[in-house]
Amino acid sequence: MLYRFKSKASGDVVMLEPTGRRVLEILGKDPAAPGIILPEQMPAAIEALRAAVAAEEAEAERQRQEAQARGEEPPVPPEERVPLRTRVAPFIEMLQHCQREQCEVVWGV
Repeated sequence: MLYRFKSKASGDVVMLEPTGRRVLEILGKDPAAPGIILPEQMPAAIEALRAAVAAEEAEAERQRQEAQARGEEPPVPPEERVPLRTRVAPFIEMLQHCQREQCEVVWGV
């Protein structure tokens, strides 16, 4: 399944189901239903995504340090995973652009 985020102010952003579901959960939206993010909701949405990115990076660093202290390799080598930061960057850009243009973002419609 794909999530396609659409707006009149920008091109579509398409995410595979696991990432799209995670993004919507971060935003407090129901992943199973069509939805909308209004321009006035976008600053909070952007901040929530950035906070999730920071939390993921902090957890990855904590795991790396713990593994290093035990003399082991990290659970998932950094070069083998795509971080949330990379996955949500186009969506954050979309939200920023749509906020400037005062245009909503929709999905599932």
